[in-house]
Amino acid sequence: MARRTLREDIPPEVMTGPLRRDSVRKNVAAIHVSGKLTLLQRKLSNVLLLNAYDHLTTRTSHRIDARTLCVMAGYNSNDTATLKDALRSLAETVAEWDMLDAAGRQEWGVSALLSYASLKDGVCEYAYSPALAEKLHDPKVFALINMNIQRRFQSGHALALYENCYRFHRVGSTGWWPMALFRRLMGVADSAYYESFKHLNAKVIKPAVAEVNATSNIRVAPETRKVGRQIAEIRFLIEENPQLSMLDLDDGDGVRSGEVYGRLRALGVADRLARQWIAEHGEEAVARRIAEVEGRSGVRSPARYLSAAMRDGWTEAETPAPDPEAARRVAEAAVEAEARTRALAAREAAVEAERQGRAARLGRVLAAVDARSPVQRDAAWKLFLDRLEGDLEREDFRRYGWRSGINARAVFAFWEELEPEVFEGLGDAA
Repeated sequence: MARRTLREDIPPEVMTGPLRRDSVRKNVAAIHVSGKLTLLQRKLSNVLLLNAYDHLTTRTSHRIDARTLCVMAGYNSNDTATLKDALRSLAETVAEWDMLDAAGRQEWGVSALLSYASLKDGVCEYAYSPALAEKLHDPKVFALINMNIQRRFQSGHALALYENCYRFHRVGSTGWWPMALFRRLMGVADSAYYESFKHLNAKVIKPAVAEVNATSNIRVAPETRKVGRQIAEIRFLIEENPQLSMLDLDDGDGVRSGEVYGRLRALGVADRLARQWIAEHGEEAVARRIAEVEGRSGVRSPARYLSAAMRDGWTEAETPAPDPEAARRVAEAAVEAEARTRALAAREAAVEAERQGRAARLGRVLAAVDARSPVQRDAAWKLFLDRLEGDLEREDFRRYGWRSGINARAVFAFWEELEPEVFEGLGDAA
């Protein structure tokens, strides 16, 4: 089964430039101050940062199509009043950071999360303050916020917990947070009701943990520590969530921008195999193998020999004297490696073709939905929901609507029956 990514759910015509990435790198400082944001505001904040990231320090303002902004945030609506309210809240939200600068000195700062936002002719224009833009663009510590995962969250508390836990997933624990800090991260620091751990645990912690574990690529488990009779600190143990392995969660754009990846591709290594080697062995080890292969004379297929090197782990110093039998085995292994590379490339091409086809069809479906009146949309929704027999299928459709991955084939068949010409011109590939 092809892996689902955000881009399957977004019409291809709106995915341009940096929006083609699956993840946005968020500065730890920015994450720590966004606790008060609602779910929609938090999602919009991440999409705006993703759109602006490449030009944060070189442009004073940024632009994004309002429809694209809504779709990527999972807000498929023409209700511009709600979008305006969300942007207004981002401009009114204070961002605060407390971190070490390049010289190791403590630096504290405060800024509006957005210094400016406007909507005109279907385009959202916005800006960050210069100080905040610098922090967002050149952070010391990053957390990768996956756009596909973000869109699945239904609770602002759950998304806040995910953002603040995921940056610690490699060390397995967040470390101990004072309860005052944790309530601030969850956006409930101003509520007297949540000063009671009983209320905080029942209304915020347990529901957020359950949603993170069911929705994201990590699983978290809270632990508390008392001072006297009071819960004084909390931490979260973190592990990978194997149940979410079907999601395409790797930071592919980060790997692909590296020198080692570029050298592998220049040698003819397939994209996914190149990323796999870098992930398994690290860039330094892969670079050494590349140097060994490039240092050998008369190598007809560098990709073949590199595959053998990565599998067997040989180095130039370890290579024994020429042996005809060993040479034969290496040649056979190289042929097998090349065959695997070709097969992998073919599978990647098939997956990409399927992804593009599904994205094109989904774009037509969303356009057909938008073209209907609210009454017609509601009628189509109810009609399709009544056709679904399984509880899993019905629940997924209630949650994701026409973007439901589980029901994709049924969605396309339904709309083709409802509007026979809806997919006209897409061709067999779609």
